[in-house]
Amino acid sequence: MENENKSAIPAETGRIGPEPCSMLDTETLLDEFVRRSKTVLKDGLEGVYLHGSSVMGCFNPQKSDIDVITVISEPMALNAKREFMRMVVDLSARGPKKGIEMSVVLRRVCSPFVYPTPYELHFSVGHLDRYMRDPEDYVRSMNGVDWDLAAHFTIIRARGRRLFGAPIEEVFGEVPKEDYMDSIWRDISDAEEDIAQDTMYLTLNLARVLAFGEEGLVLSKKEGGEWALNALPKEYLPLLKEALREYAGGADIAYDAELAKAYARYMLERIGGGK
Repeated sequence: MENENKSAIPAETGRIGPEPCSMLDTETLLDEFVRRSKTVLKDGLEGVYLHGSSVMGCFNPQKSDIDVITVISEPMALNAKREFMRMVVDLSARGPKKGIEMSVVLRRVCSPFVYPTPYELHFSVGHLDRYMRDPEDYVRSMNGVDWDLAAHFTIIRARGRRLFGAPIEEVFGEVPKEDYMDSIWRDISDAEEDIAQDTMYLTLNLARVLAFGEEGLVLSKKEGGEWALNALPKEYLPLLKEALREYAGGADIAYDAELAKAYARYMLERIGGGK
């Protein structure tokens, strides 16, 4: 995402945010998200769409967030942003450990697709501290453009779930392959430097980016890792298997840092050659 005031704040270990009054299962949380979105946005709400691990068969409440795109007809007024953020923060605290990640976008940027994609409002637990420190500054400044939305829209078109509103194919136009590739490349371009700090995520994400670059496959992190087991040199298989085991819910793993760095270097070279 691009906004000079929007620096991400790393989430701390454990649940963050206001003390939830009661926890909600995923379906109840989604129903409540739609219901309260209708209350806040009224006739301006065009649709609510689910993407990410929740629709790709690999949701883990200990390691996954709930990924939602909210589509509106007109720009949000400040008061609507205030009410919407209070709702999102409340529900995020009552959901899975990593909460809700959501973006609000105008329908006119969804079709024809605009890249990088403007957004009206964004939230994830990585931004919760900033919101809690100064909610007013947050709602005024949390807007801009987000390269990640090309990837999110692609997942919605391929495998997303409509929670409310018009059918997916009527709302989301085709995302050009070069825009999708640029979007997912941005997420892994510094992997050689970053993989020691986030080994599981980057190991699997590099795999799914390569799967798209070489075979045009739109995969989850889990599916990307499984695909890579049959597509990469055998020296990297132990790393992939450990990352898949951790992603499935196993304990944090002490990875081989040198192997992880070599893997990242190899994958970036192979992906870059096909871009």
